[in-house]
Amino acid sequence: QVQLVESGGALVQAGGSLRLSCVASGLTFDYYAIGWFRQAPGKEREGISCISSSDSNTYYADSVKGRFTISRDNAKNTAYLQMNSLKPEDTAVYYCARTSVRLGVLNPYEYDYWGQGTQVTVSS
Repeated sequence: QVQLVESGGALVQAGGSLRLSCVASGLTFDYYAIGWFRQAPGKEREGISCISSSDSNTYYADSVKGRFTISRDNAKNTAYLQMNSLKPEDTAVYYCARTSVRLGVLNPYEYDYWGQGTQVTVSS
């Protein structure tokens, strides 16, 4: 059974940093690209970053470019999202998901398995 489990969400002050983790099981991890998404109350789910299966390609939404860094450790079946210079508008539930589009894509409809999410709250 495929499972993706996020962790690392917390309450942090503006300007602070967090690192989210996404641990995968029940799949051949290095076959899939991994994406990070977020959803704030009353807003649509937003694709913010993804990393290709081979770790050679990364993509970022303009809203996080230069502040967030995605990475993965295929030996640990884990993907990470390092978030720096956090802003109140980054407050959301953050999800990781897998896609068979191995080069990576930010369209949530290309993802078939999702984690349960982890809450990130940035105070001003």
